[in-house]
Amino acid sequence: MRNEIIKIVFETIQELNEDLENENLKNPTEETKLYGINGNLKSIDLVTLVSDIETKISEKFNKEIILADEKAMSQERSPFLSVKSLADYIEKLLNEG
Repeated sequence: MRNEIIKIVFETIQELNEDLENENLKNPTEETKLYGINGNLKSIDLVTLVSDIETKISEKFNKEIILADEKAMSQERSPFLSVKSLADYIEKLLNEG
């Protein structure tokens, strides 16, 4: 499951980056910074990324998840800092319930 999540996140970043043309997002890794200090995305870009990932995760795993909710925002460490933290959060949500 983890590899599929990472693949979805990478593909979605690369699709978004077709418009952004950010060199740092061209070939993302798990360490790629997304949002926050030294992040590569503006808030509107993060919203687009999150929405697109939610759709793809729903299609792939046949389970609805919401990434940007109170639970995500209240965490001590944001799940949107890097590809790794986002993938970890998605995996956690998919394993719940």
